[in-house]
Amino acid sequence: MSGMGFRQSHYKLYWQRLFFLDIHRKADINKMSYPFGNPTLVPAQSFDPVVDAQALRKAMKGFGTDEDGIINVICRRSNEQRQIIQRTYKTNFGKDLIEDIRSETSGNFENLLVALLTPIVDFYVKELHDAMAGIGTDEDVLIEMLCTMSNYEIHTIKHAYERIYGKSLENELMSETSGNFKRLLVSLCAGGRDESGVVDHDAATRDATELLRAGELRVGTDESTFNMVFCQRNFAQIKLICEKYQQMTGHGLEKAIKNEFSGDIMDGLIAILQCTTNKAEFFASRLHKSMAGIGTNDTQLIRLIVTRCEIDLNDIKVAFERLYGKSLRSWIKGDTSGHYKHALYALIGENRSS
Repeated sequence: MSGMGFRQSHYKLYWQRLFFLDIHRKADINKMSYPFGNPTLVPAQSFDPVVDAQALRKAMKGFGTDEDGIINVICRRSNEQRQIIQRTYKTNFGKDLIEDIRSETSGNFENLLVALLTPIVDFYVKELHDAMAGIGTDEDVLIEMLCTMSNYEIHTIKHAYERIYGKSLENELMSETSGNFKRLLVSLCAGGRDESGVVDHDAATRDATELLRAGELRVGTDESTFNMVFCQRNFAQIKLICEKYQQMTGHGLEKAIKNEFSGDIMDGLIAILQCTTNKAEFFASRLHKSMAGIGTNDTQLIRLIVTRCEIDLNDIKVAFERLYGKSLRSWIKGDTSGHYKHALYALIGENRSS
């Protein structure tokens, strides 16, 4: 098996583990699979859920709360281990761990801890649901998830969405979005992308030519051609198509997309394009966006840290510093405070000093 094929298989196994845990609420730490990428959080060695449950109970029992004690357990265990701790906590003390956390903490610190204690598949589903609930839609969340996920991830999320909310994710996307952006999301939601990793130079030349004809060489834009190529071709093939397009036109496909599209459909296509070249940089830009300017989008910051810390957050940290000249830790230090900041430090693999 090729190196890329092995890493893709390894990553799929990681998601299969999460899906199994989500459905059965069971786990076997000795059979843990690891995702493709360099995570900042890995399963704790010599894991003892009874000891951890007792430590959490001690941290929240009586007068005052030992927040550092909570961080040392919840922020230093994998999501699978945290689910085992929750069951052990309830078995030993007859109390719900999330309810106790909610009663003992507050604000963004509470939100982060609850996110960490939520089964990761359920957390993804909740974020998608919240993005479409109420008045308005948070298109950034839909792009961040659906434009970057593998077929297996998408099918896992779709199954869980219907189980939790009793509704089809595809139907929800269709009712909450419109136009070309809706068609892009529905295509992605089908989870039918070629994931072979095989590249074909002749096919890439044909696709690059068709994209040129569908965009820059005509009045108006044939959006369906872009939709087909970006939702069907594997990421390695899209990268090759970009190279062919550059050779034909003297400029990148991203520039063409910006000239031919606008709004959410443009953002979605560019997100797919960026994931073919450097996914770590894509997520680094999202983290930067969550903290740039006045105020911090803590919901986005929490979601990105929680969902990437067990996958590739070390890669994202490197990309972040390369792109923005300062470490992710320094940005978190400037935009957060207190126990919330220290919990984030733990998740990104940094100590809390200074």
